[in-house]
Amino acid sequence: MGRSDPEEGQAPASVKPPDGGWGWIVLLGCFVITGFSYAFPKAVSVYFKALMQDFHVGYSDTAWISSIMLAMLYGTGPVSSIMVNQFGCRPVMLVGGLLASSGMILASFTTNIIELYLTAGMLTGLGMALNFQPSLIMLGTYFDKRRPLANGLAAAGSPVFLSALSPLGQVLLEKFGWRGGFLIMGGLLLNCCTCGAVMRPLEAGMKRKMEKVQDKYEAKEMLPIGERAEEAISTTDGAKKSKKTKKQQQPRKGKKLLDFSIFSNRGFVIYSIAKFIMVLGLFVPPILLVNYAKDIGVPDTEAAFLLSIIGFIDIFARPSCGMLAGLKWMRPHVTYLFSFAMLFNGLTDICSARANTYTALVIFCVFFGISYGMVGALQFEVLMAIVGSQKFSSAIGLVLLIEAIAVLIGPPSAGRLVDAFKNYAIIFYLAGSEVVLSSLFLAMATYCCLNQKKTPQPEKTPSVGGGSDTEEAESDVQEVEDHAADNHHLSHSTNTAVVMTSDAVNHVAEDHSADGAEQPADEGAVPVPGECNSGQTVERERF
Repeated sequence: MGRSDPEEGQAPASVKPPDGGWGWIVLLGCFVITGFSYAFPKAVSVYFKALMQDFHVGYSDTAWISSIMLAMLYGTGPVSSIMVNQFGCRPVMLVGGLLASSGMILASFTTNIIELYLTAGMLTGLGMALNFQPSLIMLGTYFDKRRPLANGLAAAGSPVFLSALSPLGQVLLEKFGWRGGFLIMGGLLLNCCTCGAVMRPLEAGMKRKMEKVQDKYEAKEMLPIGERAEEAISTTDGAKKSKKTKKQQQPRKGKKLLDFSIFSNRGFVIYSIAKFIMVLGLFVPPILLVNYAKDIGVPDTEAAFLLSIIGFIDIFARPSCGMLAGLKWMRPHVTYLFSFAMLFNGLTDICSARANTYTALVIFCVFFGISYGMVGALQFEVLMAIVGSQKFSSAIGLVLLIEAIAVLIGPPSAGRLVDAFKNYAIIFYLAGSEVVLSSLFLAMATYCCLNQKKTPQPEKTPSVGGGSDTEEAESDVQEVEDHAADNHHLSHSTNTAVVMTSDAVNHVAEDHSADGAEQPADEGAVPVPGECNSGQTVERERF
């Protein structure tokens, strides 16, 4: 697999996002990918009790499965960014779908917990990472004005799939056991390949328009326009060829596989620190919620239904929050809205730490679903607003790598605390405090460090290796425009020459009839077609 054309990656800055059209199909694919990526690690927790009994392990050991899956989803972000920049979104997503499916299929044949870590954890997590990040990149290239809404709708895939996969996992566990459930789940993950296939590069449409412009003016070149016009054509073609030769002789700039210059952006650094602190506690409650409900005597089916409640509320929270973030008066302050969402989520964990009845857990799930949906709808919209769409592929890869460290620390540490103290209240207090701390840090740092209005500065020329595809696309567009202008000028000159030729011929004919004498043929004279007789000639200088 060699390096692909730029059209397989991001669209250059010169291509305007359509905010619709095929973008809605891309949005649907992103919806499915986001659903599998975020809901799958939580839905797998339904099988933890059966795994603990078969492999004779504790809470912390089984919690590592979800943690490794999330860590691979986040930690392989730079790898995914490099592959997207090198090969494009669509090929990477197709490979990712195959890896995710094969991981769960192989997990159904494992005999110990370590093999589960390698298959269901690492292989499936890597496959989902190679699907998740490219889908967000493609969504950012197809939407601009409607981007907050598009991000909210795509993020709604997580709760929709969570509310479906959790009860489905419980049914599969009861009928086929955890091995049969893993096998069927692996088959479902093959749908990621279908989603990858619809990720059509945005530049393809631009190139087709450029070809139509070329064809239009090439047709004019084929018209008979006389020897003088042919001379002009050869001159124009010669100039174009020399221009193209000079362009080819210039050293081709390499393409940056990962752009580390975004760390010079203070907003990106603040965002990364806040996300690291938040992820330490964000995923802990939903991962341990089912086991906690079972431990206090809630039946297995009703315990699994708690995740469905979170998912159902989340379905409406994400698009609603996306619409709110897209309002003109709110979009400039979307970072503060994101900070409020994190604060809401953290306080929900803290206030529900003492919930010990099924009704109390249902109330917790309702408020957690609202706050979790707000966080999910805003997290990538804030990142896109900070770094822009051109650097988003590198930014999201680096952010996910930073979050991977937090994911490896959070849920396993929570599982160890449960094994040591047999008290879930400590987990909820700790997780909630971490999320509240991240929200306060983001709001205060943004207000203190980024609230000053900056005068717009012209964008610096990218260093060697960066933005080569964008420059080439813009130069190609400029070349087509120059070509069209040259042809238009040539056509205008040709028409003028033909008119002048006709006038000169008439003038010569009148002089010939008046004088009654035949002019001698000079050297280099050309026969004039049309109104002159065979013996009549017109000197080139007259033209």
